[in-house]
Amino acid sequence: MIEPALCAELGAELARLAELDALEAAGIGRGNAHTLRRDIRGDVIHWLDRQSLAQRRYLDAMTELQRQLNQALFLGLFEYEAHFAHYPPGAFYRKHLDSFRGRANRVISTVGYLNSGWPADGGGEMLLFDPASPEREVARVRPEAGTFACFLSDTLPHEVLPTRLPRASIAGWFRRNASLGGLVDPAH
Repeated sequence: MIEPALCAELGAELARLAELDALEAAGIGRGNAHTLRRDIRGDVIHWLDRQSLAQRRYLDAMTELQRQLNQALFLGLFEYEAHFAHYPPGAFYRKHLDSFRGRANRVISTVGYLNSGWPADGGGEMLLFDPASPEREVARVRPEAGTFACFLSDTLPHEVLPTRLPRASIAGWFRRNASLGGLVDPAH
């Protein structure tokens, strides 16, 4: 799904951000419930902001995917938000759903991988679990450049296994506007 040249550009941009110490520890929850829990999640992130050509190309591709999903499945997707995710060696993300409890704003989750030549023993795989039987693994996604995963945010439990090497990806979410009382529900 993601062409090799774009993967390389995005991966290089994420590496530059890491060198500049421009990544922030990822938390869990939102708003007042947002906390840092290194026992649950160990990646560092940087929200995509269209400041580079590579980001614009990636986000434009996601806009086209959003149009296609809305046209084919009538999902009413409103916007797309995404961040770079860097997992240093040893980092992981425990099993979770991407749609926040009591909120139905995140509808479709995406993960695009940026590491070229990922070794079989590199760890960092994303495990997907059966929604009806959350202990049963249904898929294992190796974090290889160009691989793109797309799944329902509020239905499919998933986790990232501990990585043995620096792991680079872009996590994103197609959202519906879950505004209440005339207030627009903002992204991240």
